Amino acid sequence: MRMRIMLVLALSAFTTFAAVTVTNVTAIASPGAVVTISYDLASASALTNAVGVSISTNGGVTFFSTCTNFTGDVGNNVATGTAKLIIWAAREDTLPIGVYSNTRVRLRASDSMALIPASAFAMGNCILASEGWPDELPVHTVMVSAFYMDKCEVTSQQWFEVRNWALANGYTFGAGSGKAVNHPVQTVSWHDCVKWCNARSEKEGLTPCYYTNMAQTLVYRGGSANLSNEWVNWNVNGYRLPTEAEWEKAARGGLSGRRFPWNDLNITHTNANYHSSASYPYDTSATREYNPAFTNAPSPYTSPVGYFAPNGYGLYDMAGDVWEWCWDWYDGTWYSTGGATQNDTHGSGSGTYRVLRGGGWGSDAYFCRVAFRNYYTPDRSIYSFGFRCVRGL
Repeated sequence: MRMRIMLVLALSAFTTFAAVTVTNVTAIASPGAVVTISYDLASASALTNAVGVSISTNGGVTFFSTCTNFTGDVGNNVATGTAKLIIWAAREDTLPIGVYSNTRVRLRASDSMALIPASAFAMGNCILASEGWPDELPVHTVMVSAFYMDKCEVTSQQWFEVRNWALANGYTFGAGSGKAVNHPVQTVSWHDCVKWCNARSEKEGLTPCYYTNMAQTLVYRGGSANLSNEWVNWNVNGYRLPTEAEWEKAARGGLSGRRFPWNDLNITHTNANYHSSASYPYDTSATREYNPAFTNAPSPYTSPVGYFAPNGYGLYDMAGDVWEWCWDWYDGTWYSTGGATQNDTHGSGSGTYRVLRGGGWGSDAYFCRVAFRNYYTPDRSIYSFGFRCVRGL
């Protein structure tokens, strides 16, 4: 098979609060369908950059991020510098078409988001069936394309910076709250989190994901619309909430057969900010009830984001601190349907409740398990509800 990779047409780098740039990108194919991608990376963060690659086979009209056979200066913890190299074993990836003369590569980089690589994973309660709720079963395999996720939960400082901009630019919001600027925002509804994602996108010059019509012409900026899957542009470069499948894949950190986001079946106050109880044998914390490091009155007893060690993907607080809103409508029987195993599933198309994941500062260990599914009406805003954003490649 002969393959010719054209020089990239659509380069993009993105950032949240620091400058990250990708320049001087070249892509050269050699016999055997091995592509060498070279680029320069500049960032204020020397070693904490995440670089991802997406591919187009139609000249840059659309890109996809299902390819996995990349090695070299790609993924998380990429150092800044010139002449960075990525090797793509293109023959090993299944591409949508068999002729590659119109192929493009696109690089994106961030210093505040982690790259979650494309792969299939086992979703659901994979420990003991009797341990969780029936809605955590059956365990099923889901293919999730690569995406970026905020390393930390959205902080109070981030929330108000974007919210203040949004209020001056046609948005309406609830107030939101936070114990300190470096603590997660809480008391936010699903509706406000979705609008905040759009506002963050527009503030940074990106394309919003959420709309109030199927034609995707009316940006969601106000009110309490019950958006459907068809009202979301999943392919643009803006911010959005993670799907439930994206959240659980990210929370597992590349591990399988684990109860929590780390390589251990147990949880203690050294792992997360949660409410410890002797009721669960896997809660082996030496201290009980609220995490004593954060019981400074008044409540809520949130902790600073990034306080605990990250999981295998470099994500912090995927268990405890605040519950995190996801995109999906809740459906207690969803895991038994064919839609649950579709690639990049977006969840049920309708419902009454939206999903939250991860547990919070007042949650027992049981609720901090990566498989646990919480749900509330999207208008609820409780002082243990927060969120983090994702973006596509």
